[in-house]
Formats: sequence, structure tokens, C-alpha cells
Amino acid sequence: MWRVLARRVSRGAAGPPGLVRPRRALGAGVGAGAGPARRGPVWGGPAPRPLLPPPAWPRLVPRRCCSLPAHQKVALPALSPTMQMGTIARWEKKEGDKINEGDLIAEVETDKATVGFESLEECYLAKILVPEGTRDVPIGAVICITVEKPEYIDAFKNYTLDSAAAAAPAASVPPPPAAAPSPPPQPSPQAPGSSYPPHMQITLPALSPTMTMGTVQRWEKKVGEKLSEGDLLAEIETDKATIGFEVQEEGYLAKILVPEGTRDVPLGTPLCIIVEKEADIPAFADYQAAAVTDMKAPAPPPPPPPPQVMATPAAAPPPAQPAAAPAAPSAGPPRKGGRVVVSPLAKKLAAEKGIDLTQVKGTGPDGRITKKDVESFVPSKAAPVAAAPEAVPVVAAAPEGTFTDIPISNIRRVIAQRLMQSKQTIPHYYLSIDVNMGKVLVLRKELNQEVSENIKLSVNDFIIKASALACLKVPEANSSWMDTVIRQNHVVDVSVAVSTPAGLITPIVFNAHIKGLAAISKDVASLAARAREGKLQPHEFQGGTFTISNLGMYGIKNFSAIINPPQACILAVGSSKEILVPADNEKGFDVASVMSVTLSCDHRVVDGAVGAQWLAEFKNFLEKPVTMLL
Repeated sequence: MWRVLARRVSRGAAGPPGLVRPRRALGAGVGAGAGPARRGPVWGGPAPRPLLPPPAWPRLVPRRCCSLPAHQKVALPALSPTMQMGTIARWEKKEGDKINEGDLIAEVETDKATVGFESLEECYLAKILVPEGTRDVPIGAVICITVEKPEYIDAFKNYTLDSAAAAAPAASVPPPPAAAPSPPPQPSPQAPGSSYPPHMQITLPALSPTMTMGTVQRWEKKVGEKLSEGDLLAEIETDKATIGFEVQEEGYLAKILVPEGTRDVPLGTPLCIIVEKEADIPAFADYQAAAVTDMKAPAPPPPPPPPQVMATPAAAPPPAQPAAAPAAPSAGPPRKGGRVVVSPLAKKLAAEKGIDLTQVKGTGPDGRITKKDVESFVPSKAAPVAAAPEAVPVVAAAPEGTFTDIPISNIRRVIAQRLMQSKQTIPHYYLSIDVNMGKVLVLRKELNQEVSENIKLSVNDFIIKASALACLKVPEANSSWMDTVIRQNHVVDVSVAVSTPAGLITPIVFNAHIKGLAAISKDVASLAARAREGKLQPHEFQGGTFTISNLGMYGIKNFSAIINPPQACILAVGSSKEILVPADNEKGFDVASVMSVTLSCDHRVVDGAVGAQWLAEFKNFLEKPVTMLL
């Protein structure tokens, strides 16, 4: 055995396949050329059983990469189960310092806490690649270089990851052997090439910051039509709204590559071909871009399940039921002449309770079922368990014409994603208050008599103005959670929730804190009309610092709205109702119109006391509307 071991060791020391000495690392891979870290010796063949004695094995120096000495690349490990990135809070060792086993090298801030990063072996810190304070370092990123001997440190003085990556292919990867050139692919007769006249491919642009795909709702131009700068070419449904796609320069529409109704078109996909000369249009009759060869308009919804799906469970279960039924009453009473022996009173009682007498065990003479047996009978659970698998397929099939599958629009899909994200990631809390709207209603009536006929102030206009001024008084409520910072906004852009056939959208009344009631009324009316028509521009509904959702016109007394991230607050407005309130008059009471509002707050940004302070300011502005002029 020792001769075999000696031969194996000599072969490993001489060259490939070689023996790689196992090393313990800081959760990191071994440096370039040093070979991958392993728990034990690795031979050229299958992994052998442990050989004794390990101390007798030769100690091999890891191979060097380029001109650099043997070293280890220390990567950032996962210091918590949910950690994906980390921040180098502080280096505890400097370049050139000796590191002993168990020494603290650095402090890493994870998603849970700041954790010390310890060394698992003796070495020297040759180079720090990620400086202190670097944020969002991904797991596996190389953060430093360690060596075994101090004389190796100087070789890494100018070491960088970029230089290592550039040198690695030249040093470790041999040039590929010369191979016969592969024949060029035969171009498709429909593929774009040099045979086509000068043209321009129009690709799908990003019409909103969060847009990744779009739907071509309608082409406003047909093939062969002339295009002028600013003409509406198509209507594209984004994740926010349906937006008109305008032409940037003159030309002729030679080919439409993506038909109307095509859903989930990725950004950058060619939509159409535009040429400069009308005579060039026929050359693109058979043109087809490679990126859209497999893109088609959505097929009609699949037909309802075939009849055999429902017929199968109806045909299969009946034969099985008689076979399973006799097994259940095995513990039942003995039968005389094929009938159950039961007393008349017990039979009547069983009929009233709906009890199957074949399942009841009689305790009377000759197994007779008595009143006591029926009253103490507990139905067996075996029968429903056996019948459950048979009933599932029957319930799954729905009769034709009893439902309609509505395709999910891009807007509805994004609404669902953002609302789920908001409820799952934002710690909501809710504050409610009642506001006396009597003075607002009187002032509104007076102002509507003074303004022009084209303007009609609504209660919602007063609410928007009061909200904007309250945000100036309490700027913490006019803030946004930006993951790394809390952004306190200096202007108040109020997002107003508007219901459209495609879904909810929140157009923005910009600078609501400096606008008058008439200007706010005009903005809201114009934005709501264009929102329902799907003609809002991206900048008109993206952003905002505070949101208002009003369901009072539907008679809703109060509700709790979901925060629109990254905003910190949203105000839910209910309806007004008349109630009796104490008053200093002859009757001792008065009738007041009271409106209930609920403020939803992000507890990461707005504390409870701050939210209460905002509501107090909001209430004061509405109950004393004259103060909104100050």
C-alpha cells in the first residue's frame, strides 16, 4: 500500500493532474493560478478514500498567475441568510499587516447588522480592493488580496481587479487553435440588407421611466402615408397610460412590423420602417426584421374545455362508488333477509336526522338498532374522504357562458404590482379625524357666484389647497422614502386619484401650494378628462409628493387608502353628513356638515405625532378657510 501511495504522490508532485493543497480561506476563492479551494486532495481520477498519514503529503505551492506571487482573492461572503449585498464599514487591518487566525479583518454592514469579518488562517494583507464606506458590495465580490509571506506584499502595490482581468486571459488561456472558418449564414430573402433603399427602423422607446414593455394599441398612419414632424404615428399602452407616439422627422411609412393589438412588446423592438422617398416604399413589401419574426398579435382566448373533460368524471366514478360502499358498513348490524333490524322509534328518529341506518351499529337483541344507538351515532369520516377525489374534477369544470376572462392590461398589471409592493414593504398606520365643512360650503357658494361660468369650484379643490398648505406647515409629511435617504420636498405636487376604464391613475397638480382655487379647479378638470381618454403625458402622472383619494361622491363615509411609493402619505376623503353639534344658541345645538378623512402614513418617514400634527393643520385650514389666504 505504501508503494502505491508513493507512486501517487510522486505523480502528483511531477505535474498534472496534480495535487492541490487544501486551504482555508475567508469565504473567498483562491487567487488566479492558485487553483480552486477544496476540502481535501483532488486527484486526476475519482475522489479516493482518505489516505494516511496526511502529514506525509508534499506541500505544493499554488501556481502563480502571470508575474504575481501566490495569493488569495478574498471575496465578500454571505454573513446572514438574507444578505445579498454589504457595506464595508471599516477595515480593521491595514495593507502590510499580519493577520493571525481569528483576527478581525473588517466590519461589514449587512441587511441585519454590522458583523465582524474574521480570518480563518494566518496571512498578510497585501492589497485592499474595496475602500471603507463602499456601499452595496455584492456577495462574491473580491474585497482584498492576502499572501503567505511578507516579501510578496510589494508585488501587489499597483494591483487592481481591472488589470488582473486583462492579464488573466493572456496568461492562463492559450490561444485557440486555428479552425476552418465556418461558412457564413445564408441571408434570408426577407432579412434587411444592403439591397434595400436607405431607410430608418423606428424602435419602441421608453415612454415612462418604469416601462419595460408596451402594447401597440392603434396605428394612426397606414403604409404609404406621408409623415410630417410631430404627426401621431401610433398609440402605445405603457405601464402607466396610453401615450401617443409622435414622428420626429418627415418621411413615408413603408412597413408596419408590429401589428395593432400586439402585447408585451419589449423596448427596442423595431415597430416600423420609414423611408425618405415615396418610390422606395414597394421595396419593403416583404421586409421583416429579425427581432419581430416571432412576434404576432395575441390570439383569441382559448375555447372552453371540451365536453369530454366533464364526461370523464361522470363516467368513471359511478362504477367505483358501489364497490366502495359495501366496505363502509362492515361494522354495521347483521341483516336478516337483506334488511336492517331497527325499532320503529329509532327508524323515525334516523329519518328526522338524515342518518343512514346501514352505518349504525345496533346494540339491542340480535343487533337491533335502538333509539339510543341513533342518538349516539357519530357519522364515519371514511366516506367523505373516499368521495373527495371523485368530486374535484366535477367542480373544476364550469358551465359555458358563466364567466368572462378579461385580459390584464399593462396599467392593471402595474397597479397590482405596486399596490402589493406597497402593502408588503411599507409599514402603514392610519389616523382619522372629522372636519366641520360648514364654512367651506358657504365660501364655495359665494365664490362660484363670482367666478366665470367656465369654472365651478368643488369641495375637492378646497381639500387639495388645504392639503398643500398643511404639507408646508408639516414638511415631514411631504417627504419620500428613497431607501438610503429620506427626501424632504420643498414644493407640494399633489397627486389626485382618478378612476379610468383602464384602472386607477394619479395625475399631478404641480405647485398646488402657490396656486389659487380657480387654477387648481382648471388643472383637475383638464387632467381628469385627459386621464379618462388615455391622453396624459408621462410627466403629468409620474412623481408627486402627496396623494389625495376622494370617494365622498360615492357616499363612502371613510376608508383607508394604500400609500403610493415613494410618497409617505395619502389622504382618504369620505363624504360629508349633517350631524347635531353643541352650540351657544337658544336651542343649545346646531346642524353641522362633517366630513371624515383618514391619513395613511409610512411609519418609516412619518411618526404618529407628526401625522396627527398634519391632520390638525389640515382641519384648521378647512374649518377656517380664510386662513388659506394668508
